[in-house]
Amino acid sequence: MTQLPGLLDTDAIRKDFPLLDRTVHDGKKVVYLDNAATSQKPNQVLDALNDYYARHNANVHRGVHVLAEEATALYEGARDKVAAFVNAPSRDEVIFTKNASESLNLVANMLGWADEPYRVDDRTEIVITEMEHHSNIVPWQLLAQRTGAKLKWFGLTDDGRLDLSNIDEVITERTKVVSFVLVSNILGTVNPVETIVRRAQEVGALVVVDASQAAPHMAVDVQALQADFVAFTGHKMCGPTGIGVLWGRQELLEDLPPFLGGGEMIETVSMHSSTYAPAPHKFEAGTPPIAQAVGLGAAVDYLSAIGMDRIAAHEHAITEYAVRRLQEVPELRIIGPSTAEDRGAAISFTLGDIHPHDVGQVLDEQGIAVRVGHHCARPVCLRYGIPATTRASFYLYSTPAEVDALVEGLEHVRNFFG
Repeated sequence: MTQLPGLLDTDAIRKDFPLLDRTVHDGKKVVYLDNAATSQKPNQVLDALNDYYARHNANVHRGVHVLAEEATALYEGARDKVAAFVNAPSRDEVIFTKNASESLNLVANMLGWADEPYRVDDRTEIVITEMEHHSNIVPWQLLAQRTGAKLKWFGLTDDGRLDLSNIDEVITERTKVVSFVLVSNILGTVNPVETIVRRAQEVGALVVVDASQAAPHMAVDVQALQADFVAFTGHKMCGPTGIGVLWGRQELLEDLPPFLGGGEMIETVSMHSSTYAPAPHKFEAGTPPIAQAVGLGAAVDYLSAIGMDRIAAHEHAITEYAVRRLQEVPELRIIGPSTAEDRGAAISFTLGDIHPHDVGQVLDEQGIAVRVGHHCARPVCLRYGIPATTRASFYLYSTPAEVDALVEGLEHVRNFFG
């Protein structure tokens, strides 16, 4: 077995993830390399979900019976865990949503409805990047269409990095908000947060960071980022689907208007007008994702017990090995940085003139699960003149043997298509 420095004890970790023992296609062991789309869930999270539904299920907050009090304690306890996980100054800065897409839409809508000095209108500009997930493109396009604001973006270099050579021309005195991904889901690029944030602060723009591909894989400190909002999702970090997080600076959450109206987010309601509860509840209308939050809290406990720095070191070693092995495959072209430096654990590639969907299907027949397509980042594919890519993505339970299986599988794909 290949030995790499910095690896976690994957034999022990993999025992926590029942799906990784599954076989498919007549007994082939699953090689799960689709972690950028969603991670697998450990027993600790599955047990927490089952325990909640079996023993504590009730609606939160207003109830006075014991089940409601227990459910509320578990739900709000999960908020405490997430706040500590990202080093938030206050638990009240953590808003639960259904996913990162909703978190980003929440910010975009708040800024469209806000009063000065936060309002986005036809006198202002919005800045994003060409490597964004659609979740961090479409909400800003919609906001620009509704308000008349101008949408601008940073382009990409040939090696998959942000082209910041014109940063002073892209981020100007008219820029109201700069929104960008911390780690690209298609290129794997880790972006230079400090450089972008510094320029945004010089012109007084708000900063929104999409940390969906960062929070599962490295320590994310919202105070160190110096952003105004940070969004991420639970299902990519060992948690359940249906739960996302938006962290926002307290003073902004107090000043900005709510996104959705309904129960739970109100203070008083009459037939003439309503007043709103303080954050975070102002932004959590209706019955929240209670069980999902409990599961996310268990996922945070699990990841924290292992240590995010150790997880990051493990993934760096796996990614470095994978980049090296994939470059041995004839006609394979990595789309994005060709080294593991400032790179996350997702690697997208093309293989000669074989369509990525064909690559993925033949790999699946060997039990190897990868993602194919444009990965909700179609502008990246347009930038590099390709219809789609195959993407292999790794996590804390990934092993060098799985990288070897991928490389052997790609040789089989080449042979299959002659």
